[in-house]
Amino acid sequence: MSRGRGNLDPKRVSSELFTLTYGCMVAQLLKDFDSPDEVNKQLDKMGYNIGVRMIEDFLAHTPNTKRCTQLEEVADVICKQGFRMFLGITPEARNWSPAKDEFSLILTDNPLAEFVELPPGCTDSLWYSNIICGVLRGALEMVQMEVKCWFVQDSLRGADTTEIRVKFIRILEDSLPAGED
Repeated sequence: MSRGRGNLDPKRVSSELFTLTYGCMVAQLLKDFDSPDEVNKQLDKMGYNIGVRMIEDFLAHTPNTKRCTQLEEVADVICKQGFRMFLGITPEARNWSPAKDEFSLILTDNPLAEFVELPPGCTDSLWYSNIICGVLRGALEMVQMEVKCWFVQDSLRGADTTEIRVKFIRILEDSLPAGED
């Protein structure tokens, strides 16, 4: 006699499994490294490597996405398509700088932070979802845009929302590897 799956939503189960797996990875990094600051660096590095590959998947699944010419367009695509596709949320782009070269991504829900309580000694220094900053940097670099990303506030630290700041640095020039024409 087999048991039925009942009313389980496969997307929800998959999302929860991802969230728990991510939590286990962060917990292991906290054991492996001396300080939460080093864990932040490792999460950013992992995210960067994921973002470098993730952009190909994003572009393959959104063939009608045109090349963005302004940072406002980039922010719109990140919020309305990128985050929705990979995390199932739609953050807002707000708090633009006067020069329009910097903005904040406001996440009212952060799926990576579900079921999470920061361990003692990490509440002031660990940016638990820092992998997102790395993903943004890696993905945007692959479309010739250098940015800097950092957390401003996190709901895990008691804030109402999670805020990630994104600053445009420069457009990267296309270049061929040494020895290729």
